[in-house]
Amino acid sequence: MARRTFFSFHYSSDVWRAWNVRNSWVAKPDHVDTGFFDNSVFEASKRENDDTLKAFLRKGLDNTSVTCVLTGTDTWQRRWVRYEIARSIIKGNGLLTVHIHGVKDRNGYTSTKGYDPLAQMGVYRSSGSIYLAEWKGGKWVSYSDYTRAIPESDLWFAAPKTDSVVQISNHCMAYDYVQQRGHQNIGGWIETAAGLAGR
Repeated sequence: MARRTFFSFHYSSDVWRAWNVRNSWVAKPDHVDTGFFDNSVFEASKRENDDTLKAFLRKGLDNTSVTCVLTGTDTWQRRWVRYEIARSIIKGNGLLTVHIHGVKDRNGYTSTKGYDPLAQMGVYRSSGSIYLAEWKGGKWVSYSDYTRAIPESDLWFAAPKTDSVVQISNHCMAYDYVQQRGHQNIGGWIETAAGLAGR
């Protein structure tokens, strides 16, 4: 059965790097990618309104079992990458971070390693329910793009017991595409993420 993977990334900064990673993924049998849409479609949805863009991104996650966050310098602070992570948590997708700052862009340049986006998102317990949080302005705050409780049974990892935020990265693996030979190994990394999530 084909493994359907959603790739989340910061389009304007990292699309060239992301395409290189994606091409190494889809070159293997039974690998299907999603999340690589034409930027004009993304921008058109964004211009219409936030709800339209959210629906567009949720549809992109349909029928996927893993979300691979391709991480450059500023990916960690991008609102829509965070939304894709949040919806992946709610959906029960396996998650992993792949740092791609060392992949050359179209001009042959690498960039600076950024923070892990999965460390900037977390979950916490409040009044017996589980909610999403994000690191913003130097502190943890309730995640504003999805404010409803998440059923504990929907989480593939242990739910937090207190109101202290537990980073999503505590339950996921992170890799460096260049240093850890991602061209050869990304398939195994994605399968590990799927296995952790029971997908």
